[in-house]
Amino acid sequence: MEPGDKVPDSASYGEPKKYDPSFKGPIHNRSCTDIICCILFLIGITAYIVVGFVAWTHGDPRKVIYPTDSRGQFCGQHGTPNAKKPFLFYFNIMKCASPLVLLEFQCPTTQICVKKCPDKFMTLLNSYKTAEDREYYQQFCKPEADFSKGPVVVLKNKDCPAVITPSRPLTQRCIPAFQKKKGVLTVGNATTFDDGERGQTNVTKLLEGAKKANVVLEARQIAMKIFEDYTVSWYWILLGLVIAMVVSLIFIVLLRFLAGIMVWVMIVLVIVVLGYGIFHCYMEYVDLKGEPGSDVSLKELGFQTDLQVYLHLKQTWLGFMIILCFIEVIIIVLLIFLRKRIFLAIALIKEASRAIGHVMSSLVYPLVTFVLLVLCIAYWAVTAVFLSTSGEAVYKVFDNEMMCNYTGKTCDVQTFNTSNILKQCPDAQCLFAFYGGETYYHKYLIFFQFYNVFIFFWISNFVIALGQVTLAGAFASYYWAFKKPGDMPTFPIFSSLGRALRYHTGSLAFGSLILSIVQVIRVLLEYLDHRLKAAQNKFAKFLLTCLKCCFWCLEKFIKFLNRNAYIMIAVYGKNFCTSAKDAFFLLMRNIIRVAVLDKVTDFLFFMGKLLIVGSVGIFAFFFFSHRIERIQDTAPSLNYYWVPILTVVVGSYLIAHGFFSVYGMCVDTLFLCFCEDLERNDGSPERPYYMSPE
Repeated sequence: MEPGDKVPDSASYGEPKKYDPSFKGPIHNRSCTDIICCILFLIGITAYIVVGFVAWTHGDPRKVIYPTDSRGQFCGQHGTPNAKKPFLFYFNIMKCASPLVLLEFQCPTTQICVKKCPDKFMTLLNSYKTAEDREYYQQFCKPEADFSKGPVVVLKNKDCPAVITPSRPLTQRCIPAFQKKKGVLTVGNATTFDDGERGQTNVTKLLEGAKKANVVLEARQIAMKIFEDYTVSWYWILLGLVIAMVVSLIFIVLLRFLAGIMVWVMIVLVIVVLGYGIFHCYMEYVDLKGEPGSDVSLKELGFQTDLQVYLHLKQTWLGFMIILCFIEVIIIVLLIFLRKRIFLAIALIKEASRAIGHVMSSLVYPLVTFVLLVLCIAYWAVTAVFLSTSGEAVYKVFDNEMMCNYTGKTCDVQTFNTSNILKQCPDAQCLFAFYGGETYYHKYLIFFQFYNVFIFFWISNFVIALGQVTLAGAFASYYWAFKKPGDMPTFPIFSSLGRALRYHTGSLAFGSLILSIVQVIRVLLEYLDHRLKAAQNKFAKFLLTCLKCCFWCLEKFIKFLNRNAYIMIAVYGKNFCTSAKDAFFLLMRNIIRVAVLDKVTDFLFFMGKLLIVGSVGIFAFFFFSHRIERIQDTAPSLNYYWVPILTVVVGSYLIAHGFFSVYGMCVDTLFLCFCEDLERNDGSPERPYYMSPE
């Protein structure tokens, strides 16, 4: 280590550690820290369980799964009268083009559950011509519809639609079956239809209503295609993730014995992989020259549901090539400037490899963290669904003409037909609007949702903190063992985990709480930004952007400080604030080392993850896009081949990150211990260094 690496004037950052012959690494005689925060954390978890129980008592996920008719009944739910009626049918879908759809998120027309969607045009009047037509038409009417009273009375009572049109089920809703023939929009081979009230109507009116009735039509189509791709490719995706795990494990094992060679091989391979990516993008760009339509810009094309269309544009591949070139140049420039520091980083990685070799159980511990995080996410998601579906059915007055004074007000579906509203507004209807309520619980439902988000962040950050302090304690035991591994505990991971849970639950909860508060503020800022997107106030947008940037930086700093504070907690067993201060001062006294050595190792680990992800990703690309001739028939046929590729890439990154996070924590722990070792000892026989000669 070069002498210039240490800041000479460090008086303002506390006194350097002094030689202590009794110090042998993580202190065993310690006491509980931050007890108040520990109690608050346990109270918070207890309250979270109560919120979950209340949500599960009031919530009903069926409101999300099944469409709901005008009476608040679910379509297609087993054990109900509508069990064999899975589809929702709109009496007059043209009314869905009303502004009320955007205000109330509900069509101002009667909706019932049906066994199947209609497959032909027919008016109520025409259905009276034959008994067969009347029986067919009656399945699209209310159960209490009485055809013996004649069509006029049936229409007046709003028991049946005036007309039915050929429809197809889409997301369990009957939507008119639109087709285009020679550029002309048709439904059931017709461009007009008898609406049963005003005579012939153009089918474009149906289209306007259908668009408003299902505003997420195209998004749902994409989702269904993506779901289909997952159903036929999930085992190949799983195989790709297994390959990523095996490659990561092999890489870690090789790093244990060939750290220096592996780092340089990794650097060269990353440059080669990025270079191949640039070459491939260039060849695709050249091949598209002269192709009709390839010169269309992304802005002109706009959003398309078939995302493969973008791969037929030159601009797409040009953009990919520019991004890869930028990354390649940045990496090469960094390597040129950091070439001397890479040798020092390799020595630190070698030491980390030795530490992990003596604490092999550390490679398995990320699975514990992963399982705990999955449980946290699952509990949060289930609670959120139950909270959002814990409202009661709310009925409101709908009047398509919007001339009624009662429009939009709540009503009682049981007594509506005998109320004064119908006398003043003969065309008004009492229809299901949404799920809500006026009880004390429903009024404060938003606070329960907020608490669900906040406590989720707190518990998740606590789980991550527990993993960090556990690994830090184990690796600190390795560093401060003068005779390795003889002076190390028998089970360093279990010893460290036991100390963390017994003495420092409060300190971990304290650090997690601070981070969670910042993250919740960031979520609120994102929510405000989403709400203000349509606003024209440029100052408000500028201020919000500045706040988002500041809190992003604050979150990164707190994560960095917490990580090092947890290392000090694992070693000395002090409270969070004292540990954070000691860690910060120690880093500031060695700020040059932090900047040029610790961060170089982070850069090398990032390149390792990039290499693993890039290698697996390229293989997945050639496989799922049928580019490998010998196994073309083996690869599944997909709507979007990027779906499994993206899944494999993201999954590979998470797997590689899990393995490298152990190395990262090991390097950070050894680095802090190394800085402290330099302050405590001088390398003489009386005060020898604990570090290895390298």
